[in-house]
Amino acid sequence: MKLLSKYVEFKNGKKRPTSKGTIPVYGGNGILDYTNTANMQSGVVIGRVGVYCGSVFLVREKCWVSDNAIKAMCKENMDLGYLYYLLSSLHLNERRIGTSQPLLTQSILNNIEVEIPELAIQKKISSILELLDEKIKLNNEINNNLEQQAQAIFKSWFIDLEPFSNRKPSDWSVSTLGNVSIMGAGGDKPQNVSPIKTDLYKYPIYSNGLSNEGLYGFTDKPKISEESVTVSARGTIGFVCLRHIPYVPIVRLITLTPKTEIISAKYLYLWLKQLHITGTGTTQQQLTVPYFQKTEILVPSQEIVTLFTTTVDPIFEKIWANQNENEKLSSLRDTLLPKLMSGELDVSGIDL
Repeated sequence: MKLLSKYVEFKNGKKRPTSKGTIPVYGGNGILDYTNTANMQSGVVIGRVGVYCGSVFLVREKCWVSDNAIKAMCKENMDLGYLYYLLSSLHLNERRIGTSQPLLTQSILNNIEVEIPELAIQKKISSILELLDEKIKLNNEINNNLEQQAQAIFKSWFIDLEPFSNRKPSDWSVSTLGNVSIMGAGGDKPQNVSPIKTDLYKYPIYSNGLSNEGLYGFTDKPKISEESVTVSARGTIGFVCLRHIPYVPIVRLITLTPKTEIISAKYLYLWLKQLHITGTGTTQQQLTVPYFQKTEILVPSQEIVTLFTTTVDPIFEKIWANQNENEKLSSLRDTLLPKLMSGELDVSGIDL
């Protein structure tokens, strides 16, 4: 066993520049912005402080690493892909110091003891894991394209009114979100929570976070079983998600369950996606149920809502199928990761 400092150079990031450009700026939760200068050519970005302390991001291009993150750069005989998966397997968040404000330091990282295989073995291990991550990435790209298709159809029908000679039909009306949906606010987190999905804890818990559509964990009983929509009410206000699996919403999240005799969840979701949703307040903006209920929404005839929903249903079914495949691929990757890193799975005989 040797210290991680033998293989990796760690440096704190710097305050992000104000200039704009095409070079990504990384923080503890991923890309924050884009600038025109870089302070790392390639490496792994590690969340240094706060809720994202210990998160890791593989970066194979030049970037700027901000002051709430740490740069990890390969020394001799260290493969970058292997370094990323190694750091992912070390549960860095559990090595933090501090309670109210978690912190990860260069000293903590430098003094982690590791056993590193020869470079050829490193490359084989990272190649196996990267094949899974590349498939996950491809599925996400396909889903982004499918989502854009659904939004384009919605815009054509209900914003530009192209199928209706660019005029609102006389049997359509304008109503409010409070009239077309049952709106509520998320509550406290459930008593029974698991960070991973199990046979017992299979229902997702969602918060107002952006990462992984706000997934907080899993629990044993859902609060909402119908297809519905959630909107973040604090932080990044107006982050809209369509929910088709029974779930539990928690604080800082507004839920909208459509009255299906008026509109569908998919129509409601796509309507909200094209809105600029804002909250109230000066020092700390928030979106409240009474305020949001007053928001106007176009209500087409039931016949058109049904026709539209039938049109976009296959798009969302494909999106959900890809998400389900990604869940299985992620589970396989996470199962293989510790076994490959520990040498329990021997890859020396694999030809890649």
